[in-house]
Amino acid sequence: MSDQRRAQFGAYLASLRRTKRWSQSQLAERLCASTGVDSVTRSEVSRWEHGKRIPESWLPQLAIAFGIPLHEIQNAAAYARGDTAARLPIPNPALAELLPQASEFTSAGSTLGRRIGKNEVSLIAARAHALRLADDVLSGGDLLPTAVRELEAATHLFKETYHSGETSRQLLSVIAEMAQITGWISSDAGRCEESERVYRLGISAAREADDAPVTANLISSLAYHLSNVPGREQDAVWLAQAAVSAGRTATPRARAVFFDRIAWAQTRTEDAEVAMKALNDAHDALSKESDTNEPQWAYWVNRLELEVMDARVYTELRRPLRAVPLLTRIMSQYDASYTRETALYRSWLAIALADANEPEQAAYEAEQVLSSMSALTSDRVTERARVVLRRLGEFDAVPAVQSLRREHMYLLER
Repeated sequence: MSDQRRAQFGAYLASLRRTKRWSQSQLAERLCASTGVDSVTRSEVSRWEHGKRIPESWLPQLAIAFGIPLHEIQNAAAYARGDTAARLPIPNPALAELLPQASEFTSAGSTLGRRIGKNEVSLIAARAHALRLADDVLSGGDLLPTAVRELEAATHLFKETYHSGETSRQLLSVIAEMAQITGWISSDAGRCEESERVYRLGISAAREADDAPVTANLISSLAYHLSNVPGREQDAVWLAQAAVSAGRTATPRARAVFFDRIAWAQTRTEDAEVAMKALNDAHDALSKESDTNEPQWAYWVNRLELEVMDARVYTELRRPLRAVPLLTRIMSQYDASYTRETALYRSWLAIALADANEPEQAAYEAEQVLSSMSALTSDRVTERARVVLRRLGEFDAVPAVQSLRREHMYLLER
């Protein structure tokens, strides 16, 4: 854990430096100039940023150089040292890099086109929700062309038609929602860069509409996407935390999603304590009562779905005694028509069983995942199949595992 925390602290320092557009050598030169002592080199800055050392004596100078409060960087250093009461700050400069700053929707209210009203907005909202429902039973590769076409059409409608202030705001909100489901579908289809671009587009639209819950949902979705991209895990943590802050006034289901995304992001950075707390926060949020109707985009959030995330976190944190019974119960209750989700959740069950030293059962679950994979155009499922096959390599002497890995070795050769 301490190594992981130092690595996160290093990523935090690197993000602050990149925001200033300084090289490691330039930062070293500035620190030396501030003290008149040539004791910091580029190599030393590199060691800090790779989590090899904590620059204890240089924290005040670093705070001055980056223009941040001293207590912020001291708290970050305490986190790196393993202080359980400390938390890694969200560096505002890093968020500024991660989130879009300028709106792409400044041409609202054009007088060049026809006038549209609430009926057209309602139609786009219905089409966005239809895509969400389709995503429950179809994979990203099947839905991507339709989703991209719908998003482009909605964006074109906004830019080329005339609409009043309230209609403009509503239209921007539904464009943001369309971007969220399109980004999700793009990610499932393995189009990572396109997914990130679309999420940013949606954030820009939601901000322009001043729709805080939808903005938070998009930031949270981008966080979840980046948490699964190697090297972007710390970016995901900052974004997930920012989503919770942006969605302070959101409904219980929405808040539960935002906390679950923190749990997953922190799991990917191996911060078990914070991840487990976020899981509890998600359940607490869902239990709250609200006088406000839940947004349509949160239709899928329920206790069972939160337990799915619980089980995934337990599996990633190598806690099979918690994960296996929970995943087994979830699979017995889950809608079998949701083929992709069923395959994904079985993949975590296979890993948890392997961790519990039950290779035969793990091989059985892995076989179900691999059988489903051929009928799905989901990059998520394919990648999870690879993860499971690699994990089962430890049990290659077990006949069931050996046969399975031999048959599907082609997945590991790519």
